[in-house]
Amino acid sequence: MEKEVIIEKINDFLIDEFEVESEDITPSANLKETLELDSLDFVDLVVAIESNFGVKLVGDDFINVTTLQDFYNLIENKLK
Repeated sequence: MEKEVIIEKINDFLIDEFEVESEDITPSANLKETLELDSLDFVDLVVAIESNFGVKLVGDDFINVTTLQDFYNLIENKLK
């Protein structure tokens, strides 16, 4: 899957499922602060990733994920 498709899918479900404003979605956006995602939202995010991309994520996967770009990279690497 191409990176652009991954980014588009992630952005779409952040807007639809988490009601994130599209202008807040930038590669440098901090997942917790800018996107206001709490720990329960991360659980929902993991479920959404599994259903949209067919990959499983665990807590350790998020250790180095701070920004949305980090998250895009994580999903891209999981799909390889």
